[in-house]
Amino acid sequence: MPSCPESWRKYESPTAQIRSLLFCLSAKTFPATMDEYTRFVDWDKMDATIQTQDPKELICSDFQEFKQLARQGYWAKNHSLRAKVYQKLIGNISCRTVTPDANVYRDIVVKIVGKRNTGTLPWPEFVDNSLVPNYCLNAEGIGAVRKIICCIANQFPDISFCPALPSVVALLLHYSRDEAECFEMVSRILACNDPSRRLIDQTFLAFESSCMTFGDLVNKYCQAAHKLMVAVSEDVLEVYSDWQRWLFGELPLMYVTRVFDVFLVEGYKVLYRVALALLKVFHKVRAGQPMESDNVQQDIRAFVRDIAKSVSPEKLLEKAFAIRLFSRKEIQLLHMANEKALQQKGITVKQKRLSPLVYRQNVHLAVHAENFKSEIVSVKEMRDIWSWIPERFALCQPLLLFTTLEHGCSLSRFYSHSEGHEPTLLLIKTTAREVCGAYLSTDWSERRRRGTQLSFFGTGECFVFRLQPEVERYEWVIIKHPELAVTASEQGTKSPQVSSVLSSSSIHSDASDRLSPFLATRHFNLPSKTASMFMAGSNECVIIGGGDGQALYLDADLNHGRTSHCNTFNNQPLCSESFQISSLEVWGFKDTMSV
Repeated sequence: MPSCPESWRKYESPTAQIRSLLFCLSAKTFPATMDEYTRFVDWDKMDATIQTQDPKELICSDFQEFKQLARQGYWAKNHSLRAKVYQKLIGNISCRTVTPDANVYRDIVVKIVGKRNTGTLPWPEFVDNSLVPNYCLNAEGIGAVRKIICCIANQFPDISFCPALPSVVALLLHYSRDEAECFEMVSRILACNDPSRRLIDQTFLAFESSCMTFGDLVNKYCQAAHKLMVAVSEDVLEVYSDWQRWLFGELPLMYVTRVFDVFLVEGYKVLYRVALALLKVFHKVRAGQPMESDNVQQDIRAFVRDIAKSVSPEKLLEKAFAIRLFSRKEIQLLHMANEKALQQKGITVKQKRLSPLVYRQNVHLAVHAENFKSEIVSVKEMRDIWSWIPERFALCQPLLLFTTLEHGCSLSRFYSHSEGHEPTLLLIKTTAREVCGAYLSTDWSERRRRGTQLSFFGTGECFVFRLQPEVERYEWVIIKHPELAVTASEQGTKSPQVSSVLSSSSIHSDASDRLSPFLATRHFNLPSKTASMFMAGSNECVIIGGGDGQALYLDADLNHGRTSHCNTFNNQPLCSESFQISSLEVWGFKDTMSV
């Protein structure tokens, strides 16, 4: 195989092995006829444009150019060329030393399947009654999916939960010459051992944390859609747990293959992009319309199945890549934080898996009317706030830590009751009956790391909000405007600006034992330190948000405060600019999970 072109080496990519490919695919280099890749295809169901056989070759030595070709669907209209691209991309995945290949399949399939009718073969438990799409497979192909998955179960006993697998097998069968070839491609995807490359979730822990991560991304990048989900569904995460099913199950073949083209080149982040784009399109099309059923989960599934009525594959990908997501590293940190939260609650890959429904009934507890009481917000308002917080903390119930009505108007008691809890929720009601507050990611004890000097700390997961007279949330300015910062991983080294932020902030230098590493300022080269003034406290005051103003300033007696625009959250005043506090509450997050 030709060595990697030098121009490909300068790009940092989650799919580093791809850069070792010099793509030169054509009818001459692969003298295969189209019929070789159509054994399992029902062409009466297949999109007619794929049969045009244009273009007939692919020559590319530049990674960025190749990435653009994948996004543009260069090989999407040539069935044979796409099959060859898939084989080359998957064949170049770094795998475990012992990875089952086509010969293994030929050896075991007779023993596992025997003379039984393929329709009677039981699905492995890890498929979890997942949707098994037929796409454009013929009868032989539909039977082959079940045979291949049963053989996968035999060779990969460590897989405990993999609902996307049937879709991936069915998709690749369209581009395989025989069952053994498809089995080998799927095995290579499952056996990938590149620590920087994530492909298919194979445990319930990985799957559930991906659902939580998707929920966090929706909360940040699709706020209008998220607000709709909160309004029409009892369990938002139950809706978001479908995100992989939208892609690997409900999407028509013409769409999912386009997604898969880019996924093999760019990695897992593409899946999040497309799922977010689907939710954005759903919200845009259905905004103001009544739901077709009383189940938004079913409505979204039906919408994705009929996506061709709303948007073309090209437009869907265009919308997906128009979303200004954070870097792969930041998303990986968020996924790790969610996974760690689940592990701390007893969900591990070694435990017997609970069904998703039972699991969420136990874990994703709503704010219950019978055990929630606040002098500032109603149950509904608290549920709205709970829908904004990171998914890993939505696993917990609210726990009242401090209230001025019970503990008095004392900043020292505010600290003593709040310290040791991370994160916390601050709620304020003014004498004018205005309600505002802040979600604070970091333990208040961090304020003492710089001695008596007032210094800012926290992470970009902090946000401020108001509930009365109208609801508005203001997140870290970098979330809405990522162009203002370059991630440190992209820059390669920290800039002087980052160093100044870190030196002036009380942030741990080692995030390995922290539950909230996501959006820490050390990962960004920020334009100025005013973009990261999240929270600060002294014996004289509490400050939330800074830079050309403060989102919230509270005095030592917790009697008076003020609010204004600040650079960190780019917020409007949260209530009257100078206000008197009627009551103040601090809420923590109580872990009630037992497995």
